[in-house]
Amino acid sequence: MQFGIFSVGDVTTDPTTGYTPSDTERTKAMIAIAEHADQAGLDVFAAGEHHNPPFVTSSPTTMLGYLAGTTKNIVLSTATTLITTNDPVKIAEDYAMLQVISDGRMDLMMGRGNTGPVYPWFGKDIRKGLELATENYALLRRLWEEEVVDWAGNFRTPLQGFTATPRPLDGVAPFVWHGSIRSPQIAEQAAYYGDGFFHNNIFWPIEHTEQMVKLYRSRYENYGHGRADQAIVGLGGQFFARKNSQAAKDEFRPYFDNAPVYGHGPSMEDFTAQTPLTVGSPQEVIDRYAAMRDHVGDYQRQLFLIDHAGLPLKTVLEQIDILAEEIVPALRKENESKRPEGVPSNPPSHAERVAAARAKGAVASTHVAGEDEWTGLTAEGGTKPLAKAGAAFGL
Repeated sequence: MQFGIFSVGDVTTDPTTGYTPSDTERTKAMIAIAEHADQAGLDVFAAGEHHNPPFVTSSPTTMLGYLAGTTKNIVLSTATTLITTNDPVKIAEDYAMLQVISDGRMDLMMGRGNTGPVYPWFGKDIRKGLELATENYALLRRLWEEEVVDWAGNFRTPLQGFTATPRPLDGVAPFVWHGSIRSPQIAEQAAYYGDGFFHNNIFWPIEHTEQMVKLYRSRYENYGHGRADQAIVGLGGQFFARKNSQAAKDEFRPYFDNAPVYGHGPSMEDFTAQTPLTVGSPQEVIDRYAAMRDHVGDYQRQLFLIDHAGLPLKTVLEQIDILAEEIVPALRKENESKRPEGVPSNPPSHAERVAAARAKGAVASTHVAGEDEWTGLTAEGGTKPLAKAGAAFGL
């Protein structure tokens, strides 16, 4: 089972000192957090995508591309990539490039986002959010899986004879998660394609999470991708831990009470009772998250939000060490000891996906150079490629 952390990149004032980091400081802190997570032996680092203050993660591929060169083992992912407001062509190009740069040590999570104004900022209609998610992802899949794409839809200009470059590494597209909190349509989409489903349930009771995952599993089996218990599931979570439970509560309380995402509302005690947020000793975190499989079945990825609410970098790095040294080993042992035969321990790696594609004879060519082998077009032009292209279009 994979364990890691995700960051939404919020810039929040530390309520204990009154200090607010700059955008530059927060961005550099995220890089330090990811590198420390890699060194500590965690499996995944994921960055969200936001285009409004107080967040700095407007370009996750830029950050993850940098981290591909400074980390060694950790899987680089997103939480999330906005499938509704990003152009699918640009997503295809950006993440294929990241895949190549990282040697396949990456995946990504599609989502609609949680900021309504982002839609008009990028010329989209929020009332069409689900339709955008459906159409854009269908196009993205074709751009990765087909060398030449002719396409027309409702939300962008048509494509004719288009090839997205670079081509996916080894001819196999990145593994995709579909992230959702509320929308059964997204669980259905993930199941239809046989992709992963990530329920980022940090603000929701476990009963809601259980219903969404159950829907995804049943539809995954219905579409013939495997048994329901073999579907690829991920969960979000939050914790703050210290050796002593009361010390953890005392230290985290001012951050909770003033956090923009959940401060000034329910008490910390009420919130932790109703959501996965766990504040206490490492054993309390272990007990809480070991019980998740009782509700959603055996799953493959657990990500934690730990760098939010104004927590200083030093504290976040300490939380990573507690997670890697005390919490993850116990959770991994507990979960793997109960995992039934035939149920995946992890999401499929790039190497596993390449092997599966080759076994099916489904690895696409990745050649795009000189006079390309699909349309006959070259960067320089000329009568021969133009003639071939015209013939291809019936001209």
